[in-house]
Amino acid sequence: MSVVGARLPAAHRGAKTTGGAPRPPGAHLAGLTLVMLRYRVAMLVWTFMLLGAAAGDPGRLETVRLALVAAALAWSYVAATTLNDLADVKIDLVNHPDDPGRPLVAGAAAPSDMRTLHWVAWAAAVACASPLGPAPAALVVGGLVIGRAYSLPPARLSYRPYLAPVTLAAAYVVVPYTLGLWSSGGAVTSRALVLGAAWVALFLARIVLKDFRDREGDAIFGRRSILLLHGKLATCALSGVFVFLGDALVGIAFGWVAWPLLVVAQGFFAAVAFMLWRLWRAMGPAAEQVAIGTGAKMGTGLLLSVLSWLLLSGQGASLAQRTMFLLLLAAAYGASFAALARHPERAVIGYKG
Repeated sequence: MSVVGARLPAAHRGAKTTGGAPRPPGAHLAGLTLVMLRYRVAMLVWTFMLLGAAAGDPGRLETVRLALVAAALAWSYVAATTLNDLADVKIDLVNHPDDPGRPLVAGAAAPSDMRTLHWVAWAAAVACASPLGPAPAALVVGGLVIGRAYSLPPARLSYRPYLAPVTLAAAYVVVPYTLGLWSSGGAVTSRALVLGAAWVALFLARIVLKDFRDREGDAIFGRRSILLLHGKLATCALSGVFVFLGDALVGIAFGWVAWPLLVVAQGFFAAVAFMLWRLWRAMGPAAEQVAIGTGAKMGTGLLLSVLSWLLLSGQGASLAQRTMFLLLLAAAYGASFAALARHPERAVIGYKG
């Protein structure tokens, strides 16, 4: 039997009921769609899309075009998560027991529901992308194909320790960033390319840490990861290399003309590096997840800082106005960082794909 058609243990077979009353099929599918969208990662994907648009020509953004791109990306992500949950259900029973974000293991959905939603999402993504033209539609279809190759045999890239992070970077960074750049009609400038490379590096810095959360199930079912193959120190060091590379690329992309942005960015990079050090020193899974979650939050702050700088620059804001906005944003994230340092139990992992 294929992995997509595998049956769950009886205790984990989904049911379309709530409190004993049957749900209308459409309502169940709509609710399942919202669960599988996993809004934290969806927001990250949309942020990369907006960074691409802002790196192009923000003045040429069209609301309808951008909305279609955002919808196509959302449906593409739902198509990927439903398929991945089907493929990894046995691992998820170990790593995410009773997690409401995993409806198969929580008993909120059946495999047939997930298969139906996968193909509905696939069709919806293509339908949203089709009016945009051949090139963006082909890019969306490429992202959908990547999702299948990541989860299903024969490629099953999620089981290939060095290809899995690169595959996710292609799907979650390269595709949305390129679509965003296209949506603004921006030229593929050297700055746009360098910034795209920076986001790939920073995403890789984050995604190799996903293995910390999943290592128990990965070890049981033979899914090799960088963490299981090379250990904690090597994984943290690799993440640190990607952080350093992302920092350097952001500096190259903007130069000292954008010195307020670079100064603020160094604060965020320092916070991420500090949390990597905390991760290396952490004793136990809970402390590790706190370090990862806090570092991810600071990474989001960096992305929003660059996005705001690009958008404000596109609107003709003065250097003083841009700097003031950056300082306010940095102050808000700095306060959040301090609060998480004092109350680590509030940290939330940003990636649950």
